[in-house]
Amino acid sequence: MRIGIIGAGIGGLATALSLEAAGFRDITVHERTDEIRGLGVGLNLLPHAIRELTELGLRDRVEALGIAPETLVYMNRFGQHIWSEPRGLAAGYRWPQLSVHRGRLQLALRDAVVERLGDVIRLGHRLVAAESGDDGSETVHFATADGEIAETYDLVIGADGIHSAVRALRYPAEGAPPWSGLTLWRGVSEAPVLVDGRTMIMAGDGEQKFVAYPLGVPENGRQRLNFIAERRGIGHPDADWNRSVDPGPIAELFADWVFDGLDVPAIIANAEEILEYPMVDRDALPQWTYGRTTLVGDAAHAMYPNGSNGGSQAILDARTLAFHLGTAVQRATAQRTTTQGATAQRTTTQGATAQRTTTQGATAQGDAIDAALAGYEEARRPAMTALLAGTRATGPERVMLLAAERAPQGFTRIDDVIPRAEREEIANAYKRAAGFDPSILNERSSLSVGDRA
Repeated sequence: MRIGIIGAGIGGLATALSLEAAGFRDITVHERTDEIRGLGVGLNLLPHAIRELTELGLRDRVEALGIAPETLVYMNRFGQHIWSEPRGLAAGYRWPQLSVHRGRLQLALRDAVVERLGDVIRLGHRLVAAESGDDGSETVHFATADGEIAETYDLVIGADGIHSAVRALRYPAEGAPPWSGLTLWRGVSEAPVLVDGRTMIMAGDGEQKFVAYPLGVPENGRQRLNFIAERRGIGHPDADWNRSVDPGPIAELFADWVFDGLDVPAIIANAEEILEYPMVDRDALPQWTYGRTTLVGDAAHAMYPNGSNGGSQAILDARTLAFHLGTAVQRATAQRTTTQGATAQRTTTQGATAQRTTTQGATAQGDAIDAALAGYEEARRPAMTALLAGTRATGPERVMLLAAERAPQGFTRIDDVIPRAEREEIANAYKRAAGFDPSILNERSSLSVGDRA
């Protein structure tokens, strides 16, 4: 089976590795850029993603890239405590949560793809067209430095992000991602150790917010922090996502956000670089799969970063798709072997039998792909539609909005503003929707093909 993956970001590379683990080898990854530079800032990999990376044999190399936060704290814009909860192993998961630099993770996944599959990444390949063949195959056309080329695959997987060319071919009238009205400024800064060196901080409300978490272990009382500064009503939706901006004006927006142990303007002002992002997402789709082309990651369900879930969900997509494909092919192979044995006993015309067997093999493979894509979409699309709606409602960060709505000037006791039971349910409901409720995740079956223990 020939498989083409469009996009060499986290989702595309995780898909290649998941398919390889499921027994597929004829895989090619097409990447629009001329170089995988490992760009970006920090990202959180939640326990459900680390479980999948562990089962792919990648946990050690990913753990070496970052740090495992143990506590998440929500505060209002005055630095008052709203809610805190343990994370990762401290919360009872069998796998940690890891905070890593997105670019370093991408490079690590790229290296693993090369190690396991060889030279399968094609750079400088920009998708421009695609069509389905009468035999169920998919032909994709790329613009390259040497002109347009075409490749034909049994399965094409669009993993090319929020501005997906694969998605645009199926939904040409969709237009640009809708803007929330918020702008994010993301960066990495060296700062005094935040709390105990393993704590994530979220402070603010629906109009202005600051997020910070460590990316490395403390050294000499300081550590590298990833941060997100957010403000409504500034910026515009079509900003270049790689646009570097001056830290000064951004720090000024947070001039009075100096709390005990958290000097927000100093962290922003000391940034190595600040990149500006409009907070955008994509509307839920009624269908991810057309013919034998489907979508994964942000190409399928780009969502706001509320809940720190984008990268993790891309990895879950990859593993789920590979599981369904590998299982369907195994089942089809077993059925074909049984049928061939019966046919061999009944016939004496070897040529006719061979021709019929070849036709049956192609039909069985196509049926297996169709069944796998249907199973993948059934498993993932409704869940991601619900999660996308949840992130638009701010996900677990809703506790910060409620605190601002009910006590805009601050509070004396948070329990008088948001009862503990309400705060707990907001946190737990999001975990259930995102697939990382501890009891469910710890006990659910593996997504490794042939291993349902």
